[in-house]
Amino acid sequence: MSSASGVSGRIREAARKARKLGALSSQAEWRRGLRSAVAATVEHDALPLRRDTRTVLDVGANRGQFALYSLSRFPRAKILAFEPLPDARRDMVKLFGGTDRVEVSEFALGDAESEIDIHVSARADSSSLLPIGGLQVEMFPGTEEVGTIRASVRTLDSVLAARELARPALLKIDVQGYELPVLHGAENTLRSLDQVLVEASFVELYEGQALFPEVSQYLEGRGFRLISGRISTTDGSGRWLQGDFLYERV
Repeated sequence: MSSASGVSGRIREAARKARKLGALSSQAEWRRGLRSAVAATVEHDALPLRRDTRTVLDVGANRGQFALYSLSRFPRAKILAFEPLPDARRDMVKLFGGTDRVEVSEFALGDAESEIDIHVSARADSSSLLPIGGLQVEMFPGTEEVGTIRASVRTLDSVLAARELARPALLKIDVQGYELPVLHGAENTLRSLDQVLVEASFVELYEGQALFPEVSQYLEGRGFRLISGRISTTDGSGRWLQGDFLYERV
């Protein structure tokens, strides 16, 4: 990367952060999150998410960034959040302790009931049920593995088997390469969903992960169509690395 392009990139990033901070200051809930160092994912305003959503399934909730966003953007929604990392989950429970609209579960989601090691990143939100790849660490310095934590894995279908979801219902998946196993374990749940928001990659950042074409093909084969997306990260040449993609039931 040239010196000029590097400076330009830093200027764009600073401008993006300034815009996000301005947006976060616009809502009382989001300002409260900032006091706990949790920034609502206001960048999702760029996507046509249904504001009348009644149920949000937040898979890979981390410290509650998307749940915090959802509280304001979907005022009638119940948020079912799933986060297996103890420290992140503890922060989330503390942040949402005063509301009954957010329900936090402590297990990971996948395609079968099991016990599995989570590969914990030095930056917790880059942790994954898959080994962290070399390209991930190269593209995102400071995300190397620092240890493992044993976690219980369940399927979304088993978790929701006795639960009727209020519609419209949104499934959000941000699981660092484990998107396809989560979807495989949600075969029945998908029939009750109206939108699916999934982070997917165009290059292998986590060992053995499915890439965007395979994730997209799976959703399209189950009655969803891609209606919008945003590229969240690129490399120095402008090549797409990751993005958020919104699917809607046909």
